[in-house]
Amino acid sequence: MSTNKAVVNASPFILLSKSGLLRLLPVLFDEVVMPLAVAIEIKRGEDSASDELLTARQTWLSVVKVSASSEVVAWNLGDGETEVLSFALAEEDYVALIDDRAARRCAETLQIGLMGTSGLLVLMKRRGLISSVSEELNHLHKLGLYLSEQLRNAILSEAGE
Repeated sequence: MSTNKAVVNASPFILLSKSGLLRLLPVLFDEVVMPLAVAIEIKRGEDSASDELLTARQTWLSVVKVSASSEVVAWNLGDGETEVLSFALAEEDYVALIDDRAARRCAETLQIGLMGTSGLLVLMKRRGLISSVSEELNHLHKLGLYLSEQLRNAILSEAGE
């Protein structure tokens, strides 16, 4: 998948914020947008991600109002996931940055380009922005990212580790 535009959901934004890697998102993508529902969800958290949201909005992140697509609404996802996937469905040159399993199934069914937090790590390594996907996965696991051993091994293989 080759795109230089991304629409980000709460989980990747929060995990990258907590791990200190959020600063790399605008390095990976020329344009990053966040639906309003996602911004509201992050602001409710009142943590480092909430603080970084304000800084990101002032420098590299655009918060956009999104009309939910009936094709996505039918999946009964959360508001944030629905808006991220609705945006990416309407704007095909954007990749959806999303971790939620049900949302990922929806994206695959609707043929929406997607990437999760772990995929972002692989991309960061390929571009020389981080040295070890394994170390970052260990850190993210402590912060709440769950990956099965099989998926972890597949990600590490993809990263050449």
